[in-house]
Amino acid sequence: MNKVFLTIVLIFLGTFFTAALKAQTSLHKPRVKGQDVFYSANGVKMKGYIAYDSSLKAERPCVLVVHEWWGCNEYARKRARMLAELGYFALAVDMYGDGKLATDPKTASEYATPFYQNPLLAKERLEAALLMLKNYPETNYSRVSAIGYCFGGCMVLNAAKLGMNFNSVVSFHGGLDGVEASKGLTKANIMVCHGEADQFVSKDEVNKFKQNLDTLKVPYQFITYPNATHAFTNPEATATGKKFSMPIQYNAAADKKSWNDMKLFLAKGFKR
Repeated sequence: MNKVFLTIVLIFLGTFFTAALKAQTSLHKPRVKGQDVFYSANGVKMKGYIAYDSSLKAERPCVLVVHEWWGCNEYARKRARMLAELGYFALAVDMYGDGKLATDPKTASEYATPFYQNPLLAKERLEAALLMLKNYPETNYSRVSAIGYCFGGCMVLNAAKLGMNFNSVVSFHGGLDGVEASKGLTKANIMVCHGEADQFVSKDEVNKFKQNLDTLKVPYQFITYPNATHAFTNPEATATGKKFSMPIQYNAAADKKSWNDMKLFLAKGFKR
């Protein structure tokens, strides 16, 4: 009889504490605060956007978000807020300056081309963004990663290869034909989230990218998503593709999977 009673008590206590733990966990709901921020890079005025959970008191890791070639628009800001919900201090970086936005591919190409031609310019803009983070007591400045989309993906990969001290960098459907990594210079963990049907990135480009890192024994993850085109994470990609006759399309499954892959990758990188 005592054994039966003891078993019932243990079951009750286990159920009680499990429910209490779940209730305690559910009590914390992120209160994401987002706002425009202004800083300068070599005399150029930059207009970025920060997002963080204002209910958290402790310092937290930082993640830079580098926009598509359209500029630091609402999509980049949305991703910053999503990172804030995960507990990071996020900064959507303005790479072009003055908050410039492109509304057509011709203008976007004009804005982006100088950064492809001179990767050090992108590094300069990213370093200015990092310096700005020091103004916020919520940030743990020693733990910073970067993610980028399309143009931004190429920029964060270049930054890692040029030796910027990121914990991790993640490229979503970014270009791979950037600077080559050098031995001993690339320190960041690297992840590439690549669409299998991306017509903007050739197989030769993919092979050269992998060969460069493999030769130098630089660790990286390269994940390919079936039926995903360029810009597969952006819900507006389908309409934009139709408008400008571009082979881009939103892929909800690839978007969700790549975001989850990124979450695990960033968390692991910040623990090292």
